Amino acid sequence: MHDEHYLSIKQKALKINLDDRIYGSFAEIGAGQEVAAIFFKAGGASGTVAKTMSAYDMTFSNAIYGEEESGRYVVESRLNKMCSHEYRLLEERLGSSRGDNTLFFAFANTVATINFKKTNQGHGWVGLRFQLAPKAPTNDAVIHVKLYDKDAVEQQQAMGIIGVNLIYACFYLHQNPEKMLCSLMDSLSRDRVEIDMFRLTGHDFRHVDNRLLSLQLVKNGLADASLFGPDGNVQQASEIFYKKDVLILRGRFRPVTHVNLDMLKCGYEMFSQEKDVDKSKIVTVAELTLHDLKAGNAEIDEKDFLDRVDILCSMGQTVMISNYHEYHNLVDYMSKQTRKKIGIVLGIYNLQSIFDEKYYTNLHGGILESFSKLFAQNVKLYVYPFFLKELNTFYCCKNFRLSEKLHHLFQFLLFNDKIQDITTNDVHISHIISDNVLAMIKAGQDGWEKMVPKIVEEKIKDNCLFGYPCEPARKAEIDKQIQQISHWGDTVVSEPVQ
Repeated sequence: MHDEHYLSIKQKALKINLDDRIYGSFAEIGAGQEVAAIFFKAGGASGTVAKTMSAYDMTFSNAIYGEEESGRYVVESRLNKMCSHEYRLLEERLGSSRGDNTLFFAFANTVATINFKKTNQGHGWVGLRFQLAPKAPTNDAVIHVKLYDKDAVEQQQAMGIIGVNLIYACFYLHQNPEKMLCSLMDSLSRDRVEIDMFRLTGHDFRHVDNRLLSLQLVKNGLADASLFGPDGNVQQASEIFYKKDVLILRGRFRPVTHVNLDMLKCGYEMFSQEKDVDKSKIVTVAELTLHDLKAGNAEIDEKDFLDRVDILCSMGQTVMISNYHEYHNLVDYMSKQTRKKIGIVLGIYNLQSIFDEKYYTNLHGGILESFSKLFAQNVKLYVYPFFLKELNTFYCCKNFRLSEKLHHLFQFLLFNDKIQDITTNDVHISHIISDNVLAMIKAGQDGWEKMVPKIVEEKIKDNCLFGYPCEPARKAEIDKQIQQISHWGDTVVSEPVQ
């Protein structure tokens, strides 16, 4: 429940129906056929519904909205076409007669529920194109939903609830995007649905940073992971990873150092040479976990989060935020996004943590249960060595320190090509440790500049990142930006619909 004035789904639909300014169309294809029905059953639907449209047949759907290049129907591109088509018809047919006092909207969804054999993942795209003032520019709210009910009818009912929640949130909660986001789960539980993408765009949401919405999705438990591309735009995982080979580098990236880039470069070279990898279809991902974002703090520093993301995106990286502290949970998630090869680049000490049995006491099968997910058929770990200065040698898989009872398990994984040493690492940067670089930045100590890429150095100095001591005037400007971010959810300019 998002606040003390909690409304049921029927009450939400009725409130919208009785608001004589809100008027629009509903278009639902595939298994998403429940949203308009809720408005009809709530009463007073004639005050809201201009038209309902259901295109269950693929041929009819293509005739109305056109075919998708991918040949798929439950995709964002289809949703966008639906919203555009239906909203255009509203304006053409009703704009002159009631546009002066009406907030038009076009609601759409495209949904695939679980099949009879229960071999697929139910999911759907849901969107709303809407006005917050008569004759005003439109806004778009788009979400992607995963459905976990074991019955198709229950999944359809869940989609109906999500749809009503979205429409209500857009018209009555739009001044607070985080409140909008959380309200989408009203009358639902996390074990029924997961909302893994939420994007707000348009004139009334021009100050909203959708990267922060992605963070809030994971932080508030609506999703376990969220994703956005090098351009900073929020993306949906199954769309980005569909039929792609994926290489992941997990880290704090505070800041990005030459070692981080070398890990990704060396890992990519090895990954792209695998026989079952298509080099033309590799997606590389820099992953940040909530655990690393908190860094011992109770709350996540949103400015610090955006700083790290800005740097990674400026370097052409797809960025993922996740709540997967354990590697086996990360792999389990990725295996549901793609059936292709998954590679993970990690340091030797991270590998040592993976073999530490204390992390698996919550699993009935212990470390073996964890490894059954982590080392699935299409997964491989690429291990980056660490230079032991006192021994003048690299710590790697060849001299890996492991308890005797786990030694044979490790050898089994090596023999079956599940773990491989990175041997092409740049030895000249082996002295770089990110924590030391961060300490040097905060202290204003010279020399850290040589340990990070030039673009990272420039962003740190230009934007006073990671505690870098700036000139007072620049520091005051940065503090103002931080103040704006702390109130990012209250920057929408339009008044709420009453």
